[in-house]
Amino acid sequence: MDHADEAAGDTASAGATRERLVEAAVRLITRHGFAGTSLQMIADELGFTKAAIYYHFRTREQLLSAVVKPFLARLQTVIEKAEGQRSASGRADQMVRGYAELAVDNRALVSVLASDPSVNEALRNRPEWDGVINRQMALLADVDPGPAGTVKAAMVFSGIAGGAGVAGEDTSDADLARYLIDAARRTLGLRTPRH
Repeated sequence: MDHADEAAGDTASAGATRERLVEAAVRLITRHGFAGTSLQMIADELGFTKAAIYYHFRTREQLLSAVVKPFLARLQTVIEKAEGQRSASGRADQMVRGYAELAVDNRALVSVLASDPSVNEALRNRPEWDGVINRQMALLADVDPGPAGTVKAAMVFSGIAGGAGVAGEDTSDADLARYLIDAARRTLGLRTPRH
């Protein structure tokens, strides 16, 4: 079976092929940005024909949706858990911890989502994206209602995404999550829980 057959192959391998396409897309988007990554580049990266890529994704935007979908599902879970906390500070702390852990698990993707203007343009005005962003911002901004809280919330989310993206490979996931959480708590004025 050649790569083109694999890319457009049976249902059993279609899921695995889509996963490979998504992984290649993340690698290339991280290197070249969303605007600088074409479906042809992804095909070349995997040794597929462009037509085989079209079997799974008609546009770069469809591929971006597939890249973002699992991340959004996990972020939704983080938000729901945070929304279940009793106090504003408890909700913010839970959101910080969950988002930091999610960012650490998805370092390259979070960095691209936060810093690539072409990704932001492609995702803008999508109800599922806007809704999640607004909910997570509200969870942090509620600690300090008003403009100051909104600014702090934006700094925390940008800082976590940026920090996760620039940390070296030699930084363990546990250490990186701890650094991100500590910095976010300080920015928001949250207490660090005693252990």
